[in-house]
Amino acid sequence: MKIKEKDLPISNKLWLSVTQAAKLLGVEQKTIRRAIKTKEVLYLIEGNRYSLEMGSLLGWAHQSPRLKNKLGRDGIGKFVKEWKEEFVGIKALKHKSIKTQEH
Repeated sequence: MKIKEKDLPISNKLWLSVTQAAKLLGVEQKTIRRAIKTKEVLYLIEGNRYSLEMGSLLGWAHQSPRLKNKLGRDGIGKFVKEWKEEFVGIKALKHKSIKTQEH
């Protein structure tokens, strides 16, 4: 399915380079370039560089189970897991601190 700009709900778009997009999704740059070639992601050409719209990249990645798994395992998803664990740990410490102060 080709992604069109009108299908994207975000008005303030975040644009990424091919390298940034590949790191975000946990894939090779050639995978991103293939998506550009087949017009599966929204992109602009600035000079001799591609800029890819983040929302269309995420939408594209979620259309394929393989890409979705890579996003979670090798891309930004691995950091989200760490952030969640860190947040839960901080929350538990605050809760413990409040209980200690009550006694």
